[in-house]
Amino acid sequence: EAGGHNGIEETTTMVLIPMLRQVIDIPIIAAGGIASGKAIYAALTLGADGVQIGSLFAVSKESSAHDNFKQSVFDAGDGQTKLVLKSLVSVRLIKNEFFRKVEKAESEGASREQLAVLLGKGRAKMGMFEGDTIDGELEIGQVSAMIDELKPVQHIIDELVDDFNKTALNKPNLI
Repeated sequence: EAGGHNGIEETTTMVLIPMLRQVIDIPIIAAGGIASGKAIYAALTLGADGVQIGSLFAVSKESSAHDNFKQSVFDAGDGQTKLVLKSLVSVRLIKNEFFRKVEKAESEGASREQLAVLLGKGRAKMGMFEGDTIDGELEIGQVSAMIDELKPVQHIIDELVDDFNKTALNKPNLI
């Protein structure tokens, strides 16, 4: 699920981590859907040894992403992203004009080659780093619905640690 790239099978983090833990004995780094201390706790409980957090840091104060892209993420509520381009490379996009063109092309049965032409080169750069939120590719995870303001990295880390610790302290009460 990381970075809106769900892979061919579209296996969710909640299924993938324990499935991997059953068959491998190397460190597992969970990625995808992690934007809170609670999610970190859940990933570790499922068998991950660590986590990778993308979307939260992609729109941090220090991120080199364009302010227009960051604002699009802050404005994106639940259901404002969707997986598309599955025949090329599955990616989750914010629903903008480019997204609508892709969705239309896919619904009309566009070939891989036609989708590749529509995608073109540099479309993600155009959207995320040059700020074209209309025709640019705006890649972000589903957790965008949980992100609504610009924060410095240190503040994000402090919130994650605090939320993780509070979650860990409360979990023994569930038993």
